Amino acid sequence: MASEEASASPRRSRRESEGRARGQDKYSVLLPTYNERENLPLIVWLLVKSFSESGINYEIIIIDDGSPDGTRDIAEQLEKIYGSDKILLRPREKKLGLGTAYIHGMKHATGNYIIIMDADLSHHPKFIPEFIRKQKEGNFDIVSGTRYKGNGGVYGWDLKRKIISRGANFITQILLRPGASDLTGSFRLYRKEVLQKLIEKCVSKGYVFQMEMIVRARQLNYTIGEVPISFVDRVYGESKLGGNEIVSFLKGLLTLFATT
Repeated sequence: MASEEASASPRRSRRESEGRARGQDKYSVLLPTYNERENLPLIVWLLVKSFSESGINYEIIIIDDGSPDGTRDIAEQLEKIYGSDKILLRPREKKLGLGTAYIHGMKHATGNYIIIMDADLSHHPKFIPEFIRKQKEGNFDIVSGTRYKGNGGVYGWDLKRKIISRGANFITQILLRPGASDLTGSFRLYRKEVLQKLIEKCVSKGYVFQMEMIVRARQLNYTIGEVPISFVDRVYGESKLGGNEIVSFLKGLLTLFATT
């Protein structure tokens, strides 16, 4: 493993140099995956299309956590199709959590901005150029996609899940007053150094993790811009939100309320 990291380091340095040669910003997309065999080729195609049409310098880092459905095999094929300079597969042996997936991905990221998003097609890459414009307009440290502001919205959820999501966001706003309208979303753009600092500060796991990132950002006086997005429920695969995650969310919310 050590020799693998060492051999990867020169390649990473070369990619960083190439990306910055003309002073151009580079955007590293972190895509944690688990059982996303059907969705991964589509989301990667959409990302490549969006970046290419917008003239944005990018790389896509796929962090697969030992998916039993063959997601890793699909990622390897995508790496060959689009090139290892644009698609980087950096797998792990098993599910180790979202925060550690981001840490793992950032070790290999050569961009000065990091984009996090879901691989299940619920986040459309067409919004990324808007994120980038927003960041530049306000020189924001973070730009977050919001379902609850402007023309943002949710599509494909039943009434029960909409009520749970709205209720969780409402309670969070009252208790934590985070200065952002959508705390539980996971479609965001970060300055790389800001994301690194926030992950160091965060202790939550699961769905509370995204919420804590925004709360900690407020504590550290980072600036946050928002872009309204359309969130579409996954077409392929099963949602990973269950009863245990809801209980964990409530526990995490109370912990943040008591400690921030």
